[in-house]
Amino acid sequence: MKEKVEKILAQIRPNLQADGGDVELVNVKGGVVTVRLKGACGGCPMATMTLKHGIERALKEEIPEVKEVVAV
Repeated sequence: MKEKVEKILAQIRPNLQADGGDVELVNVKGGVVTVRLKGACGGCPMATMTLKHGIERALKEEIPEVKEVVAV
């Protein structure tokens, strides 16, 4: 499942990088994907929306086993 998550993140990453941010996969365990938002995304007030409505939604659409995405 980790490889599938990395593939989806690779598709999302250019959009984040265009705004000066990035996402790094930390862990995948029991349907919970842990990521680290980097760059501009780390301190952005919209980071929660990016995480839940962007990254989490995209992962759940492609990988039904994903239950939640959390940031560290």
